[in-house]
This record gives sequence, structure tokens and C-alpha cells, in this order.
Amino acid sequence: MKILQINASARRDGANSTRVANRVVERLQAAHADAVVTRRDFASNPHPVLDEAALGALFTPADQRTAEQQARVALDDALIAEVQAHDVIVLGVPMYNFGVPVQLKAWIDAIARVGVTFRYTETGPVGLLQGKTVYVALARGGIYRDTPNDSQVPYLKAVLGFLGLTDVRFIYAEGLNMGPEAAERGFAQAEADLEAVLG
Repeated sequence: MKILQINASARRDGANSTRVANRVVERLQAAHADAVVTRRDFASNPHPVLDEAALGALFTPADQRTAEQQARVALDDALIAEVQAHDVIVLGVPMYNFGVPVQLKAWIDAIARVGVTFRYTETGPVGLLQGKTVYVALARGGIYRDTPNDSQVPYLKAVLGFLGLTDVRFIYAEGLNMGPEAAERGFAQAEADLEAVLG
């Protein structure tokens, strides 16, 4: 088993989402002695956002790109190859202002490429990143699970599913900013969720 852990917090240290993601990976490693883990931390090594220069590079034919454009596309190519090479993806996702962090959005924008990770057909789009399992380790200061204010879960289900990643399992650590007792309950709930999604 090859596991790719994506830490999307803006914090290098002390991120609750990374703590939960680490726990997911620990449990997977305990169940699969041969597991190999690759970690990518976007706080320590941020990926550039999709801007006009990046779009220009991506839409320029490969044989016509400048050296700068080639270098920019290569950054995205590396993330795509990384996802393609792994069986399991673990996403550490904090909630920032009711949404996903820009760090995670930059990763999604990088790996979503027509003809590579999805394609269009006469009957609609088809995701090409199939046969993988995604564990999403969510960390929230408040409690949003199954409420209208949870924009993260619907968004991630939609965009990951669009890419062919349809086996997506969510682990919730919530109420982490509502006092020590609430935080303890939140991490306990994450453990219970993890037990449930791992079977």
C-alpha cells in the first residue's frame, strides 16, 4: 500500500488537521505492515496558486512553452504523478472561514487537468483517478457536521468524485475551539469515525 498524506493547514506545527491526518496514517500503517508513506506539507512547501501566468503555461502547447512556463507546468505535473502513484490519499483539512484552505485549493487546481485526471465524453465527464481510497481528516473549531454551514464536505465529494475519487471517507474532529472538554470530545469523535471508516 502506498499512502499519500497531504497536510493542507497553513500551520507548520500544532495543526489539528495534521494531528488527525497523522492518526489516520498511523492506523493504516498498523493494518498494513508494508505501507509506504509520502507526506506533502503545504505549510512548509506551498504550491503556487492558479493565476494568469499558470493558465498561460497550461494552455500553451508543450513544444512552444518558454523555460519559465515549462517549470510552472512541471510543478503541477509532479503533484499529478504523485496522486497517480499512490493507492490511498489522506487529506488533513482545517476549516478556514467555512471553506477549504487555499493550500488545498491550489493542490486541487494542480491535479485537475483535462485529458490527464479527467476527460469529457459525449455522456459527460469521466474521472481518471480511479481505484483509490481518500480519507479526509477534518478539523473544525465549531460544530458543522451535517449542517448547512458545512461547505467543505459537499465540495470535496463533488470535486474528488469528478476526478474519479469516489471512495471518500470523512473523519471529523469538531468543537476544537469550544473549550478543553469540547476539544477532547472532538478528538474522541475523530477516533470513533476512524474506527467506523476503517471497518
